[in-house]
Amino acid sequence: MRSRFTRLLPVAAACALVSLTIPSTTALAAAAVTSPASQSAQAGLVARITAQLARKTGVRAQFRQTRTLAALSAPLVSTGTLVFVRDRGVIWRTDTPYRITYVIGDAGVEKIDASGVRTTSSRSRGGIAQVSQMMRAMLGGDLSALYSQFDVAADGTPAKWHLLLTPNQPQLAQAVKSLRMEGGAFLNLLEITSANGDTTRIEFSGSEGIDSLPPAEAALFGAH
Repeated sequence: MRSRFTRLLPVAAACALVSLTIPSTTALAAAAVTSPASQSAQAGLVARITAQLARKTGVRAQFRQTRTLAALSAPLVSTGTLVFVRDRGVIWRTDTPYRITYVIGDAGVEKIDASGVRTTSSRSRGGIAQVSQMMRAMLGGDLSALYSQFDVAADGTPAKWHLLLTPNQPQLAQAVKSLRMEGGAFLNLLEITSANGDTTRIEFSGSEGIDSLPPAEAALFGAH
């Protein structure tokens, strides 16, 4: 079980390359088929949301991740901390049920176990890589990267928003059915539904903007 659990962590960490009253997924999907005026209003809201998120160079937050898999009788729950730096990547530290850290940057994924042993893997491929690129682009205010991969339905205000992203590229759709996001000044919730029906729900709390990393964390990205 531990082996299977730890293999799933890089997937969630990659998708987390980002930092309420919840409308139903059906309602959000219906909002995607609207009049030109309504579509323009949604596009304006998405632009304001991404601009708001992009004001922060980095984000530090606590997370609680719940993965529901058809093959397992009970969800897999993990907690820990996330550090996102827009031009570097993500440090994903899991505290429970096992202590393990993933550092995800442009060069690939590095795993650091509880004893400090490091293992490096090549860059993510396929759907997960595309989601990762999209999330970093969104937090950087790059709308073209977002719309090139997803159809986007938006609802709410910049202070309390909801997004439903549906892949519009076949390769991505083979891995991901949809992404649902909620937030305000920060991303509060990311829910990923895989093409096979498995879901990953990541709730973020205690989020704060950061301008720089302490030396120990900067070193994880290879800084000297």
